[in-house]
Amino acid sequence: MKKQLFLYLFILSSLIGAFTYMYFSKKEAAIQKKYEVLSKKFKDTLVVLENNMSDANYFSLENNDNAQEYFQNYNTKELISLVKNQLMNYNDDKEGNKYVDQPKMGAQKFIINRIKLLNHRWIIADYSNGSLWGEVLLKYFVNEDETVSFEIVDTYLYPKQKIE
Repeated sequence: MKKQLFLYLFILSSLIGAFTYMYFSKKEAAIQKKYEVLSKKFKDTLVVLENNMSDANYFSLENNDNAQEYFQNYNTKELISLVKNQLMNYNDDKEGNKYVDQPKMGAQKFIINRIKLLNHRWIIADYSNGSLWGEVLLKYFVNEDETVSFEIVDTYLYPKQKIE
């Protein structure tokens, strides 16, 4: 009887060991497969995001070789910083930035928030006074004395939205 008990225990422990081995070996393969699927999905998503970023930056001085060639005597990063700083300096005027083409409304003045240099000639900027927002398209010229002159091409002030 004692031998049969040990035989049954041995068979039972062998079966448990075999099932445990099969479980963990298949679990590792399942985890590896899941990892490969997620990795492929993330790589695909990364490619889509890179393409979207490339499309979004198509119109930018940083990525436009022809526009950079126009400024061959300048460092592009320094030039972008110079143009942005000179345009943002007009925000300090007590009447607001004169290149938004909007008069001061009450105590709130219009100032430029964001600027993007599209190429060697045009800038698009976002402006607001805290309650109204708009966009302006500007022409810019870099003078020989490294000052920048601006000219308004067009501007748009979005209508005030009703909050429901």
